[in-house]
Amino acid sequence: MTVAVPLTLPRVHSVTAVRHLARGGLLGLAALLLGITAQLLVISGAQEHSAQHAAFDELRNQLALGTAPVAQTDQDGRLLAPGTPVALIDVPRLGTTQVVLEGTDSSVLTDGPGHRRDTPMPGQAGTSVLMGRAAAYGGPFCGLPSLTAGDTFSVTTGQGRATYRVSGVRRAGDPAPAPLASGKGRLVLVTATGSRFVPSGVLRVDADLMSTPFPTPAAVIRSGTLPASEEPLARPDGVPWPLVMWLQALLLAAVAAVWAWHRWGRHQTWIVFAPVVAVLGLQVATRTTELLPNLL
Repeated sequence: MTVAVPLTLPRVHSVTAVRHLARGGLLGLAALLLGITAQLLVISGAQEHSAQHAAFDELRNQLALGTAPVAQTDQDGRLLAPGTPVALIDVPRLGTTQVVLEGTDSSVLTDGPGHRRDTPMPGQAGTSVLMGRAAAYGGPFCGLPSLTAGDTFSVTTGQGRATYRVSGVRRAGDPAPAPLASGKGRLVLVTATGSRFVPSGVLRVDADLMSTPFPTPAAVIRSGTLPASEEPLARPDGVPWPLVMWLQALLLAAVAAVWAWHRWGRHQTWIVFAPVVAVLGLQVATRTTELLPNLL
């Protein structure tokens, strides 16, 4: 008498699905790490260079028309949007000419140096503050440590050209300069110190206004009212929703690429998915670097 023994088929499909997810996750992680490395070392500098070209064209046109910003608000009384070009700084000693943008959070400083919004515009009476990155996105302020007392530079705004002379370079623990006399102007250039891409502190270059101060409009944004994300070495506040969405898209593309590898074949998958994964990895890398300290 023959007894039939029931056969249990292995869960081939479930195991395959798990493998697809695991391989897709690893592919997404590899694309992310490669994208962040390429973003910090190579691509970010090119992005900043392109953004500076666009900002320079916009500022030059506004200067020619006499509509460049000279206050915290525009001609209609509205606060300047973050990233608005407001000045052009030229430091001959460093061979640096950069368009200064309004705001100092991480997203603004990816396109160039930023003007701290609760301080006067450069060239006006009072203490103005400009902040810039030391390494990533072109590192426009990477040369600040080499400035010495007596070096001069200029800043051009909608009110004209202001000339400054460096009075000192200070790090954490160094004494601050004496308070400004009434009607005088000072500019403080701020960047990060420490190893490249590993900021450990803040460096400040103090410069006295040598030219006649421009009229100073009434302030709308008072000192101490800025978000924490605009302070030196700060990170963005809140949930980075754009990064979350791009991460989800990258993971889905990576899983789809692994599935296609087994269904379509190697060559077809490379042709279709390599550009998609590369673009998504770059987008995720860009959003990830914006979460790093704003002076990096």
